[in-house]
Amino acid sequence: MKLSAPKEVTFIIAVILAILGALASQGIIHTGYAFAMVLIGFIVLALGNLVKGL
Repeated sequence: MKLSAPKEVTFIIAVILAILGALASQGIIHTGYAFAMVLIGFIVLALGNLVKGL
């Protein structure tokens, strides 16, 4: 399996989702989806590494 670096846009989306999830888990942002946001952010980042051009 050959890994590639994610595009900058993919990385920024993943970081934004992870930050929003962390803020939600601390109660700064009131939503019930804190874990889901962090999980989706890391899935996006993993897909960016696995799929070339994403």
